[in-house]
Amino acid sequence: MQILRKSQDRGYADHGWLKSFHSFSFAGYHDPRFMGWGNLRVINEDRVAPGMGFGKHGHRNMEIISYVLTGELAHEDSMGNVKGIPPGDVQRMSAGTGVMHSEFNHAKDQTTHFLQIWIEPNVLEVAPSYEQKTIPQANKEGKLCLVASSNGEDGSVSISADAKMYSGLFDGAQSARLTLDPSRKAYVHLIRGSLDVNGEILSGGDALLIHGENQISLSNGKSAEVLVFDLSA
Repeated sequence: MQILRKSQDRGYADHGWLKSFHSFSFAGYHDPRFMGWGNLRVINEDRVAPGMGFGKHGHRNMEIISYVLTGELAHEDSMGNVKGIPPGDVQRMSAGTGVMHSEFNHAKDQTTHFLQIWIEPNVLEVAPSYEQKTIPQANKEGKLCLVASSNGEDGSVSISADAKMYSGLFDGAQSARLTLDPSRKAYVHLIRGSLDVNGEILSGGDALLIHGENQISLSNGKSAEVLVFDLSA
């Protein structure tokens, strides 16, 4: 089974300083057909205006990944982490028993464009923790690079969830395949460009929800950047 979700069908919120597309029901956007997919609960595509950001707020029992596309995101949390997240870095925060944090764009003349991703954990009430790694662009060119996993394999950030997240860059003749367990779910989110995914042509912001398939095939990319999730059902 494959479900194509077009970019324009996502939820959208314009708060002035923040413009956000919601792949799944979030805050004021509710669609009972899209409450999540497997244990993937949130993909928000956020654009934060210069000098603005999310004030201090709390999370609990959620794996939160920030994937910056342009600009930089300044992170500060109750664990004592004060970090800048540039494009090419993957940041993971395990909220566990509870954590407070803030995220800001301190630039005066550049919008911060990033993806905020929430994955439901398979272990609750763990101690909060933080991790951030730089993923070289070369590791993603023409292939799927593992950037988040339950055991931190292949240099990925480690999440307390039964899930894997891959990132890839595809252009021209570059192609890749990922073997799936048909009993699990997969989610493909195209960040930019265009890409053939299992015979469906995706454009920037589109997604493909997959269940009962044994493979993901990526080809015919045009300046494509993609995230692929292997998820518990």
